[in-house]
Amino acid sequence: MIIDLPSTTTSQVNKKLVELRESGGAVALGRVLTLVIATGDGTEVEKAIQAANDASREHPCRVIVVASGARQAAPRLDAQIRVGGDAGASEVIVLRLYGPLADEGAGSVVPLLLPDAPVVTWWPTDAPAAPAKDPLGALSHRRITDAAAEGDPIEALQKRIQSYVDGDTDLAWTRLTSWRAMLSAAMDLPPHERVTSATVTGASDSPSTDLLAGWLSAYLEIPVRRLESTRAGSGIYSALLERPSGNIEIVRPDGKVGTLTQPGQPDRRISLQRREVQDCLSEELRRLDPDEIYEVTLGGLKGIVRGEDAEDSDEEGDEQ
Repeated sequence: MIIDLPSTTTSQVNKKLVELRESGGAVALGRVLTLVIATGDGTEVEKAIQAANDASREHPCRVIVVASGARQAAPRLDAQIRVGGDAGASEVIVLRLYGPLADEGAGSVVPLLLPDAPVVTWWPTDAPAAPAKDPLGALSHRRITDAAAEGDPIEALQKRIQSYVDGDTDLAWTRLTSWRAMLSAAMDLPPHERVTSATVTGASDSPSTDLLAGWLSAYLEIPVRRLESTRAGSGIYSALLERPSGNIEIVRPDGKVGTLTQPGQPDRRISLQRREVQDCLSEELRRLDPDEIYEVTLGGLKGIVRGEDAEDSDEEGDEQ
């Protein structure tokens, strides 16, 4: 069910939510958090809502979408409430703010926050330079950005290094979970030798490639080269760990399936399909404490050495 409330106020939105609850329990109370989505008033709104609805099946929540519209328009708040089949396992409140109200997202959100529940803010596309200092970020226990979705992903990642505070994370980091798991599992097998150096290859515009290199640099305390593959937008291409008895290498030429090579073991094909946004969002909503590993990885980015372009497959992969 979708209910439109044009030219309204937050108090009227709250009143309507109470009416829905009293008239038939359309709005359930078993919410574990409030997820605030900060975005522009464009096509990205529906994509973000769909991802949040999918994630809400694991994390029932109240979703508040703050969609900032034209700042040259007259001040107006158009709201929309979605419950039932149009809201997954959540209740969705869309606030479209115009004119001077476009910069007052935090003030519009506060009256609608669930009492005594954590607040998570997610910027699906362009995030502020310092999320924790943004008015919406200041309300939140966790702040989720996505460097890969910004105009200059590598520059966005550099901003994350400068602005990081406890509670920050980025979906470019979450997309690395499978890569980190595979590399960690390979290193746990004999022979148990120290890795002496590493090389990570990926597209020049892939923040996940940088983060994988930073993670290896920080936790293995080794020199790591970051090479560029020939195709922009192809994500991570390969990761090579050098050891005296033989190298561990994962190569993913098509952005979907990788090949793991290690000494004393047959080559193995492993699934490294790009993770969907809703899967990454669900993973991040599982924890509300600071992500110390992500923080250390950001510090490790300073230790990577950027090299020349590397050969790549002719097939084009997805950003990972």
